[in-house]
Amino acid sequence: MTFNPNARLDPGQITDRRGLGGRGGLALGGGGLGIVILLVYTLLGGNPNDLGTVLTDPGAVTGPGGTALATDCRTGQDANTREDCRILGYVNSVQAYWTDYFSKNGETYEPVDTVLFTDATSTGCGAASAASGPFYCPTDRLVYLDLGFFDELRTRFGATGGSLAQGYVIAHEYGHHVQDLLGLLDTRGGGSGASGASVRTELQADCFAGVWTNHATSTGFLQTISQSEIADALDAAAAVGDDRIQQETSGQVNPETWTHGSSTQRQQWFTTGHDRGDPAACDTSGDL
Repeated sequence: MTFNPNARLDPGQITDRRGLGGRGGLALGGGGLGIVILLVYTLLGGNPNDLGTVLTDPGAVTGPGGTALATDCRTGQDANTREDCRILGYVNSVQAYWTDYFSKNGETYEPVDTVLFTDATSTGCGAASAASGPFYCPTDRLVYLDLGFFDELRTRFGATGGSLAQGYVIAHEYGHHVQDLLGLLDTRGGGSGASGASVRTELQADCFAGVWTNHATSTGFLQTISQSEIADALDAAAAVGDDRIQQETSGQVNPETWTHGSSTQRQQWFTTGHDRGDPAACDTSGDL
């Protein structure tokens, strides 16, 4: 994915906690609700077996990388050459699209930061680790990301990688923020498993990510998206399908325990969003 080299980036949409993280896995950090939210709104789904100790102090919001991000990530050209600048560029583009969409519909979009962290950090949903994958926390309305996830996506889950695979991840998490603003989080119908509320919520976020790719160039941050780049995003969506992850980790596939949808479903709903370019097409309350 190529950014417009003359685009001006807004570092104010990233909170950099890299270097402040502790060790260990996912901790409850103040009650069971935190683990539930993390399970529902992560890209992969958290693993309760990853419970451990997190050393980050609650409320820490700046880190050693903060100044470098603000000074080094200024233009689209920086996003073309540095990974953290590229993530910033995606955050800027995704939020520019949703700001415009909300405005055209007589509403106000509320921008939120992406928090970059290393290994572990505290959140409004409890303490979290890199093992949980990228996630949106509706309690503090922040997106959390350890950049090491993208290596995991390739090496552990077999994704081909590519810049737009990263863009898909960012857009999916901001899709949850949009759901939050619209009152749609976890309200896509009852039930559990392959047709349950969690799966419907995640598939809608995938669809919202596809809607953004349809409009990404118009935000001014990105140049024209190629079909091969869309293929990278689709490959990433397939890599984090419940069936593929279950097959990889346990050798068995059990749709009754799905929280995010199958690889085929995730690709299907991303494609629906991309092809239609209309959030109204992302209604996952019917047949999946």
